[in-house]
Amino acid sequence: MLVVTPPGSSSTSLGEHMANLAQRQELASFLRARRDRLTPLDVGIVPGLRRRTPGLRREEVAQLSGVSVTWYTWLEQARDITVSRQVLDSLARALRMSPAERQHLFSLGGEPLPAERPVIPPDPALQRLIDTLNPNPAYLLDECWDLLAWNNAEVGLIGDPAELAEFERNLIWLVFTQPAMRELLTDWRGQAKGLLAQFRADIAGRTGEPRVEERVAALRRVSPEFREWWDLHAIEGFRSARHRFDHPRLGRLTVDYVRLAALDTPGVKLFTCVPADAATAEKMPGLLSVPAPA
Repeated sequence: MLVVTPPGSSSTSLGEHMANLAQRQELASFLRARRDRLTPLDVGIVPGLRRRTPGLRREEVAQLSGVSVTWYTWLEQARDITVSRQVLDSLARALRMSPAERQHLFSLGGEPLPAERPVIPPDPALQRLIDTLNPNPAYLLDECWDLLAWNNAEVGLIGDPAELAEFERNLIWLVFTQPAMRELLTDWRGQAKGLLAQFRADIAGRTGEPRVEERVAALRRVSPEFREWWDLHAIEGFRSARHRFDHPRLGRLTVDYVRLAALDTPGVKLFTCVPADAATAEKMPGLLSVPAPA
């Protein structure tokens, strides 16, 4: 938290006081600049006829971030007030800050975010392993659920992730943003909610990292269901589960999901779909020749 001791106290030197004042002023200027660059339409507000403010008004930012207008006004006036991580996080979302801007905001507020841990690519042997699992779909996920590798059967099931932008190669992103996934999953609502609860549990140790925060913020913007269910804070651990797919060419597929951890590559997990019945087992080879879902 940013806590400033009043000038003249025995615990604060004049130099420290001036440094804190300069930091508060920088924070105030940064917030004003971010507020001025947004329009009401950017945040879903219909502007009135009489509007002189080029960007958002202070009261609009306060409403969007869940703080009082007076408190936010004091913050932009560089007043001697305390700022919590929760408030900074709300302000970053309200002002549509990028990961770098959010990092800067937290630093100015005296709550620096943890450094983002590097993404370690999986061992090439893992790619060969999932290839040997054909015709059963299999893929590798990292701690943020980014797709690191997949086999041809997975392409036949969900489409080719290689054709997507790098940011979109993420399982939770696909589930909540791709119309084809809603058609593929027979119980999209139930499975999506369960996957989201597992995703939240998996990223708990990475809260605050720019890559995680950017993912969550983007999903909140594009998916009403994600936004609603994310705010419920549901948590679930992974357990083997039976899922059913309505494949556009192969029809009903019933599989059991199995997860394995790669001990020599921390954070990387291997998932594979095992046929749950004889009919599905018979259809699985078709994933290698059937075009991916459109």
